[in-house]
Amino acid sequence: MSEAQVPDTIGAQADRLGERLGMFGAQGSGDTSGFGGLVRAVTVSAPAARPYGAYFDIVADELVRVLGEEGVDEHEAIEKVVVDRDEFTFFVRREHLLAVARVLRDEPDLRFELLSSVSAVHYPADPGRELHAVYHLTSITHTRRIRLEVVAPDDDPHVPSLVDVYPTADWHEREAWDFFGLIFDGHPALTRIQMPDDWPGHPQRKDYPLGGIPVEYKGATVPPPDHRRSYR
Repeated sequence: MSEAQVPDTIGAQADRLGERLGMFGAQGSGDTSGFGGLVRAVTVSAPAARPYGAYFDIVADELVRVLGEEGVDEHEAIEKVVVDRDEFTFFVRREHLLAVARVLRDEPDLRFELLSSVSAVHYPADPGRELHAVYHLTSITHTRRIRLEVVAPDDDPHVPSLVDVYPTADWHEREAWDFFGLIFDGHPALTRIQMPDDWPGHPQRKDYPLGGIPVEYKGATVPPPDHRRSYR
């Protein structure tokens, strides 16, 4: 199979975690979005089976080979591999994240030199795996893109920082901490980057309240979202 070909079954499988009601999944207050009747499934992608298609098998084989040479068991380091919507993701156990990232960056046949972003997701319906950190890597040498994903529980939200491997992770990890509460161990200055330093909580978590902060606009006071008209 050539690098341009990807199987038609990509994105067909997903594990269902539950349902999300309304636009934002808010509970305990009236819906103010006009989408109160919206019901959507909350899912996470299921593991993919070989062949992955495109260049994905080449990357997976080389990563496993080099990890083995360094004494790292692939099954210990890589939890699962997901191919979804033409995107290739390694779910890496957090204790092996630094080793995997260094191999992906330094191995000549891989050479993922650029970490373009770090994002985060909160899945409160997935006990023990509520917080996800997602790393988007690009190989300029080989014109390839992959993702790494690491999970952590709400009660232990620690993930190793990748700043030493990819300096571009600096501000991205700060944003993931600011909005989701992920703690990146080893980060040189893990402080808020958008919210004020004394802001309580992490506002992009699913359990963060939608309202409660009054907003002033041209002398008029706009009530917080949970005090406005409900469309339900």
